[in-house]
Amino acid sequence: MKQIKLFSIILGVVLCSTNAFAQDKAGLKEHYKAYYEQMKKQGDVQGIINALTHLNVLEPSAARQDTLAYLYLSEGKYMEALNTIGVEKNATDSDMNVEVKALALKNLNQPKMALEHYEILFKRDPNVYLAYEMADMKLQINDIAGAKSNIEYGLANVKDDMKRAFYEKQQPYETPMKAALTYLKGLMLFSENKTANVDTAIKLMNDALAIDPNFNMAKVTRQALENQKAQQAAATNKN
Repeated sequence: MKQIKLFSIILGVVLCSTNAFAQDKAGLKEHYKAYYEQMKKQGDVQGIINALTHLNVLEPSAARQDTLAYLYLSEGKYMEALNTIGVEKNATDSDMNVEVKALALKNLNQPKMALEHYEILFKRDPNVYLAYEMADMKLQINDIAGAKSNIEYGLANVKDDMKRAFYEKQQPYETPMKAALTYLKGLMLFSENKTANVDTAIKLMNDALAIDPNFNMAKVTRQALENQKAQQAAATNKN
């Protein structure tokens, strides 16, 4: 009888503790949901991140985790974004999840890893903007054939109202996407053969500048190509 009474007491304590914990957890969830809404009203991104982190601990959610990673990305916290969702490829990843991985890895100067996720995004929703970014990164890792394929897709599908931002100047600027793709095609051909294709590359820079005379990157690259051509001619004459 004493053992039965003791067991009943222990069971009662456990049930009370469990019930209290459930009530406490529910209270915490309501608190952080309210805190999350307040931080959104105030536009406090770090506060939103803190609220989502607490909510995700209390009630794990893939959607909430993806949102948290996206917020880290928007704040330029690329490693924190990747630490939240990882870098692995998963067939069940949401578009937001894959986009965060792609952009975070690109900004961490990991083009080869970033391209794995860009390829997934492109298969799900092929578009000119993705094609440009992929071609740019493929040139960085010397995948000329891959870059050529993306550039051809871009030029075949580009629309006149599409723009691409550049940041090499102190003041960022936009140029028509067609000019940007033409510029990239010139870079691709020059990378393919720096001697035989230098004239074609210069012509393509001029074509890009005909679309947008203020396209600074094309101007800078054209000058570098002309210098390269002059050096090649000087070396040939010397020999």
